[in-house]
Amino acid sequence: MTEASYLREKLESISPTERVERIVVQRFAVPLLQALGFDESEIREEFETGCGQVDLAARKNVDPEDIFLRSPKNPYLLLEAKSRAVNLREGSYYRDAVCQIESYLLAKNCKSAKWGIITNANNIQLWRKHGKVVHPATANLDISSDNIESIVRNLRDKIENYERALTVCMYNNKGGVGKTTTVINLAATLATKRKKVLVVDFDSQGDLTRSLEATPGKITLTQCLKDPKIDVHAIVQTYKLKGFSIFDIIPRDPELETLTDSRAVAYIPKGTRRLRDLIAPLRNEYDYILIDCPTQWLYFSQSGVFAADVILIPTRPDDLSSLNNAARVITSFVPETARSRQDGGPIALPTFFNGVSSGSEYTIRLAHEEIQKLINQEKSVDLRPYFWPHFKKGNENKSIFRIPDYAVISSAKFARIPAVFKDRRVLEYYQSLAREYFIDE
Repeated sequence: MTEASYLREKLESISPTERVERIVVQRFAVPLLQALGFDESEIREEFETGCGQVDLAARKNVDPEDIFLRSPKNPYLLLEAKSRAVNLREGSYYRDAVCQIESYLLAKNCKSAKWGIITNANNIQLWRKHGKVVHPATANLDISSDNIESIVRNLRDKIENYERALTVCMYNNKGGVGKTTTVINLAATLATKRKKVLVVDFDSQGDLTRSLEATPGKITLTQCLKDPKIDVHAIVQTYKLKGFSIFDIIPRDPELETLTDSRAVAYIPKGTRRLRDLIAPLRNEYDYILIDCPTQWLYFSQSGVFAADVILIPTRPDDLSSLNNAARVITSFVPETARSRQDGGPIALPTFFNGVSSGSEYTIRLAHEEIQKLINQEKSVDLRPYFWPHFKKGNENKSIFRIPDYAVISSAKFARIPAVFKDRRVLEYYQSLAREYFIDE
């Protein structure tokens, strides 16, 4: 009997109304990990994460002197199980389970963990950790005897082939919030942390390309979009400063502007899905792929969001419409894209304030009042974690990450140099941004 067949047999042995979590762990979760390639000595129950015990943890034994069952440290995968009486398809129990696996993956004893699974033997979802980001690697899947083997094959393929890059789209459908500036300075900051970064200028106006004095080569981004046979590596360039390579860039080319016409977009294979396919061969060559796209929710921005794992949304406290538009991205555009992709992604990260001027506390207070209105008005999505990520019961922390408004940030565009290389204070703020969202230090 194969491991997958054994798992199916165990699944069928669990009552559809089973209310005991332990039975789900023993009869389904443990055989599931074995079907995913872990043997009994590589699985540990009730692993102490540092913020509570996760039901199961697993890691391959690469050293005969370091058996995970006997020496439970440096886990690779965590699994949190629930009873079948707990609804993990949707609703508050599902959201609680997601928060639980995320907190475990980010806990102090799980720095090495890359994957998390939540399941109740009715539903299952795989989550991936990249630095401080935890995002879906699959949709929340319904389990049956008929599909459990295909689910196992899909999960095992992902777990055994961890992709190096996190793809981030910088987006708000409100202009003037500093999307391009943030992409450039975040890319440069991540490079100072020895991360290999690729920046994609997917805006027909090409502000990012001009800011870095990049020029397209003989083969262009537009040509690659239209012809899947072209190797994407042919359009990747390197941004250098004083002879040193900083990060790579796919520059905008003039022909890209023709794609503002929907009739021209019709000639792009797979339409808004094409950019995701285009950068797929690069996902094991970089630590981060950052996509800059325009404001309007049309081909370019739809493609950028579709291609991303996560969406980072800049706002301004002195522009209340940027907060309203951020809420629209979170409640409408991101879910719309996730329904189209059907693989669990993308998800939105918490928003942040860009260009905060000194003495703006009154403006920030008004911004918080507007956020509270948005939270109260929105019924389908809980907006609080996206605007106030540190807000918890008993600790009403409404802090929002801020990037100050420094003149050097704006002037750096004319110098064709990322502002983080012109001013130490600016670098420190963008390092804080990287630590807040991406880098686990």
